[in-house]
Amino acid sequence: MATEQKTIVILTPAFPANESETYWVHSQQLFVKTLRNNFPHLKVLVLAFLYPYARSRYTWHATEIISFDGMHRKRLQRLLLLTDIWKTLKKICRQNNVAGIFSFWCRECALIGKWFSKRNSIKYFCWVCGQDARTMNKMVKLIRPASGELVAMSPFLANEFENNHGVKPAHVIPNAIDPKAFESRLPEKDIDILGAGSFEPLKQYDVFTRIIKSIQNQIPNVQARHCGIGIEKEKVQSLIDKLGLQDNFKLLGGKPHDELINIMQRTKVFLHPSLYEGYSTVCLEALYAGAHVVSFCHPMEGQIQNWHVVNTTEEMVSTTVRLLRDPLTQYTRVLVHSMDETVRAVMELFGVIN
Repeated sequence: MATEQKTIVILTPAFPANESETYWVHSQQLFVKTLRNNFPHLKVLVLAFLYPYARSRYTWHATEIISFDGMHRKRLQRLLLLTDIWKTLKKICRQNNVAGIFSFWCRECALIGKWFSKRNSIKYFCWVCGQDARTMNKMVKLIRPASGELVAMSPFLANEFENNHGVKPAHVIPNAIDPKAFESRLPEKDIDILGAGSFEPLKQYDVFTRIIKSIQNQIPNVQARHCGIGIEKEKVQSLIDKLGLQDNFKLLGGKPHDELINIMQRTKVFLHPSLYEGYSTVCLEALYAGAHVVSFCHPMEGQIQNWHVVNTTEEMVSTTVRLLRDPLTQYTRVLVHSMDETVRAVMELFGVIN
C-alpha cells in the first residue's frame, strides 16, 4: 500500500559507495544531496546500476541507495540486471507514492526509466549530461525519448542531441555548484595553473602538459598542478619528465572534493583542454573559486565572466600568459549556477514544490 509521502526515484549508472567518495559523479551526488536538503517532505530513492561493486542497500546523507553491482556483467547477465532493476522498481511503486522517475544520462538508466514510467503512467525525465548526446550513443534508438522527456544540461548538449539523434530536448536545466562548499574568503593564490579531471584521451592532458611547457618557456617559474587519476597518468608523468617540467608541473593524484576546492581557491588560471564537455562541474567550481577558466569548449550561449574560450593550443597559451602577466587581472568569484536553483527547476517539471 503506497504511503501519502511523495517519492522521487533517481536512476544513475554510478553513485558513491560511502560518504567519503566525494570524487564519484560529483554533480549527480550534489543534485541528490541538495534535493534531500531542500525538499525534506519528499522521499528520495537512488538506484545505482553499475557501481558500487556490491549489491546492497545503504544510507548516504540520509538518502536510501540501492546498488546492483552491474559493472562487470556482460550480455545475458546485463539483461538479467535490467530485469532485476525493473522488478525492484515495481516493488518500490507498490510500497511508495512515486511522483516521478529521473535518470542521469540517456543510456541504460533512461532505457529502464522511459519504458517503466510509460508502462506505469509515472512522470519521467532524463538529464542529458555529456557524452550521451554524442553520435556513438546507440542506445537512443532503443530508448526513443520524446522531446518533452529530455532535460539537457546545457544549450550545447541540447543542440548536440538534436543534431546526432534527431530529437531536441525541450528543457535546458544547467549543471551547478554548491557555493556553501567554499571558504568565505579567498586564500593567497600561489598556484598559477590548475587542471582537474580523469586521465583519459578525450581530456587531452598530454596537450595540457605541452601547453605548460610553452608557458614555461615564457614564464620560467610558472607553477602548475593537476588533480585526478586515470589510465593515462603514467603517460603524462613520462611527458613531464621528458620536457623537463619536474620543477613546474606536479601531479597531485585524486583528491577529496573539499581538498580540490581548497586547491582551486589558491589557483589563478584553470586550464581545461578537453575536446568535449557537456557542462563541466570543475569549470563552474573554478570560476567560483576566483580563478579564470580557459577552455576549448563553452556549453552556454553568450559569454560568461572570466571564462575564456579558445580554438587552438596557441590561443590557450597566449591567453594564459596574458592573464598571468597582467597586474590588472582580477581573481574574483563568479557564480554561474547554484544547485539549489537547478534542483528547484527539475522538481517544477515533476510538479513538486516546497
